[in-house]
Amino acid sequence: MDGETQIRMYWSHDDVEALFALPFADLIFRAQKILRENFAANEVQASRLLSIKTGGCPENCGYCSQSAHFETGVAASKLMQTAEVVAAAKAAKAEGASRFCMGAAWRSPRDRDLPALAEMIREVKSLGLETCMTLGMLSERQAQTLAEAGLDYYNHNIDTSPDHYGQVVSTRTFEDRVETLDRVRASGMKVCCGGIVGMGETAQDRAGLIVALANMDPPPESVPVNALVGVPGTPLGDSEKLSAIEFARVIAVARITMPRSMVRLSAGREEMSEEAQALALLAGANSVFIGDKLLTTPNPGDARDTALFDRLGIVLV
Repeated sequence: MDGETQIRMYWSHDDVEALFALPFADLIFRAQKILRENFAANEVQASRLLSIKTGGCPENCGYCSQSAHFETGVAASKLMQTAEVVAAAKAAKAEGASRFCMGAAWRSPRDRDLPALAEMIREVKSLGLETCMTLGMLSERQAQTLAEAGLDYYNHNIDTSPDHYGQVVSTRTFEDRVETLDRVRASGMKVCCGGIVGMGETAQDRAGLIVALANMDPPPESVPVNALVGVPGTPLGDSEKLSAIEFARVIAVARITMPRSMVRLSAGREEMSEEAQALALLAGANSVFIGDKLLTTPNPGDARDTALFDRLGIVLV
């Protein structure tokens, strides 16, 4: 790390749009400089994601393979047993992951499932892994229970800008998501919150997503930036993909506006060229999911990742 970036407390929509409008080389240079001031150069955190309860979700998020509203071929399953989760976590650690994320397709967890979830957290942490869960909306008591079990991060994405949000999901509001994030923050857990691009949003919406994230107090410690993986059967399955350059711009603006956050190159890598992934990393992403599967969508396998990161001179940590 070369130094320490001065943290800016507020970003207006005009400020963020001005960043997006910078010449590409200037934007990438600025983002890379800020990355190196706050994190070790050429190091990328390796995370692994496991679906601990798949399908049957009552929400109608237009991008999601796990929604019960759409015919996507994803079968609903029950919550996994703790032993299965621990076995997957051990395998993830052996493959080089330092962070283990567990996701359940719920609107919100049932109170009766909390003891099992708490046990999973404790067992995975005992392996020396950083832990994260995404379980839907949380009550204050549920957030506190997860925090007391030792959960490091809770993921709850805002998905897109407040203005575009209603075009993506109607079964819960943008404000519902913010309330859960407030409860997570109040519990003492770290916040993992980002969004998805390539869902038919405008450039102004992408700026609005960054504004909403960067102006959280404090900003999320973890910011996943996802490129939409079009799932047949979902309303957004045929959405036009962003170019690699525009996606890199989103990563770079996230890095500049949230300098001390982990910016995670998340879903969509399977469909990206190596050059597109390299561009996103150059733009300031410093975390990826490893393995050949995310929750239900494919991800580059370990062999492809190892070859790519070796060529780029990047060390997974």
